[in-house]
Amino acid sequence: MSIAVFPGSFDPITVGHVEIVRRAAQVFDKVYVTILANPGKDEEFTVEERLELIRDGIKDIPNACADSSCGLLVDYCRSVGASVIVRGIRTGGDVDYEATLEEVNSRIAPDITTVYLISKAEYAHISSSLVRQLIKIGISIDGLVPNADHKLLRRV
Repeated sequence: MSIAVFPGSFDPITVGHVEIVRRAAQVFDKVYVTILANPGKDEEFTVEERLELIRDGIKDIPNACADSSCGLLVDYCRSVGASVIVRGIRTGGDVDYEATLEEVNSRIAPDITTVYLISKAEYAHISSSLVRQLIKIGISIDGLVPNADHKLLRRV
């Protein structure tokens, strides 16, 4: 069985994230959409809230599930039997950042491969931080998140 982990903060999950999950789910038998604790980030939603939003957003992808971890990504991958990390690339700037992460991960765990999926053009401009900003100033997020009417997104 081929198992992949798609890690991120998902604060909140966007339609771009879901598109990456959907494509990864076509390639791998199981995809874990995994929230990783990032002490350097201020998050709008709790881990439990983000898990709820992810589950709602990927509910029609049967071989994808939501999870969270507070340790090293490669340790989490091993704990679920994953040999692949899926990373989405939206812009050229993402490439440099992701290459650095891949280098570190490959030194720690050479048995785990990183696979990059490039976002479709219509999703490249969408980020979680953009969504949070739009919510705060009262602009519609329809079409940016898979669950724009979700009660958690209305409370921000």
